[in-house]
Amino acid sequence: MRPIIKLWPNAVAPYSEQSPDQAQPSLAAYEVLGAKIAVVVCPGGGYVCKADHEGGPVAERMNLEGIAGYVLDYRVKPCHHMAPLTDAQRAIRVVRAMGYDYVGILGFSAGANLACTAATHYDAGDPDAEDAVERLSCRPDFFVPCYPVVSFHQFPNIGSVNALLGNFDDMAQRRFFSAELNVTADTPPAYIWHTANDDLVPVENSLILAGALSRCGVPFELHIFPKGPHGIGLAPDFPDARHWPEECARFIKGICK
Repeated sequence: MRPIIKLWPNAVAPYSEQSPDQAQPSLAAYEVLGAKIAVVVCPGGGYVCKADHEGGPVAERMNLEGIAGYVLDYRVKPCHHMAPLTDAQRAIRVVRAMGYDYVGILGFSAGANLACTAATHYDAGDPDAEDAVERLSCRPDFFVPCYPVVSFHQFPNIGSVNALLGNFDDMAQRRFFSAELNVTADTPPAYIWHTANDDLVPVENSLILAGALSRCGVPFELHIFPKGPHGIGLAPDFPDARHWPEECARFIKGICK
């Protein structure tokens, strides 16, 4: 059992009325003594669940690279469409309040959509907030989309769109959650990976994100591995992709200095 950190220990999380049967959002802590870098890990699951193999095992693997990991238990369907992002933004603030020099966010599939959204919609914190955590920025220092659902606009994963929004026809909401349409020069650096034959989330999602980052001059690293189905996590059985964690850690350490 890992220590569990409630995101709002002294209050009810925003939008809780839309998800009354779900636990309050929290973080499972996978800490490393003396670590200067931490990452919030967002398991995938199409915004209807959270895949176990994309949570704790990934945080433990980051620990081997000297990076602290915090697995986010965020709200999923049924929930307000802003609840997962609110959870991710609060998680970044909470981890930042622990004193790390750098805090990033990493996610898989729909969890990567959440990571991408947190990397393109953020604020510097509210200096007048009574809650000291809310005074801190929720801009991640880096983000790691793994076989990501980047876009609700181009090449969308229909299940994720419908689970989060419940209305595929709301173009304003679909654009908000399409990271390639919201990248700016201030977007944090990214390490992106995908498999070319992903039959659930098209590889074009990663390609259009990389293109948007390139056009805005944002540093990124993109790996497209030739083989592997969707949802392979740490990819232990796929020789081409299995080394992504150490390559990702190398990229993170390179930008966090």
